[in-house]
Amino acid sequence: MNAKILAAVVLVFGIGVGAWAFLAQGADEAATEGQMSATEFSRESPLLLPDILDVVYDAFGQTEEAAIYDRLADVSSGPALEQLYLERVGAMAGGGLNPDQEIHEIELSGMSARSEGQRVTIDAKWRVLGVVGHAEHMHMRGNAYSADLVFEFVEDRWKITGFTLTDVDRTDAGTLERNKDAPPDDAAEASGDKT
Repeated sequence: MNAKILAAVVLVFGIGVGAWAFLAQGADEAATEGQMSATEFSRESPLLLPDILDVVYDAFGQTEEAAIYDRLADVSSGPALEQLYLERVGAMAGGGLNPDQEIHEIELSGMSARSEGQRVTIDAKWRVLGVVGHAEHMHMRGNAYSADLVFEFVEDRWKITGFTLTDVDRTDAGTLERNKDAPPDDAAEASGDKT
């Protein structure tokens, strides 16, 4: 009788240890994946990438170096963080970026994403539209970009860890077209301006 009780206790203990190990492994994987696996992040990237790019452009709009770095660190890490930070600070030093710029729209125009183990590689194209100031006047300006982005789970979220800008198009990306269905703007009609 004691042998049967001992065998039952060992069996229950073994099942308990096995279940605990299985659940602990699942918890570790969930923590590593940030509640989203590489496959899930890849699949959801068309919805997530515009918000990530918005943070990058918000960082670029900052004027203090610490604020630029901290904001970029929210969405990037390692070499990509360094590259984006140095690009922004270099543009400030060279007068290339105006702190009065205001981004109005970031729009994805194309992308493909694929997961590779614990990484996600995204080939993305997007357009940025905003107001740029030059001395006495402000005007709408837009640029279109293409880049290869690598995302990895760092600390507590998916971040850009690799960034290669592959194309910049400033030709017509910022042209605003007036909605043809909208009522005419009296001031624009009076001046003959048909933007």
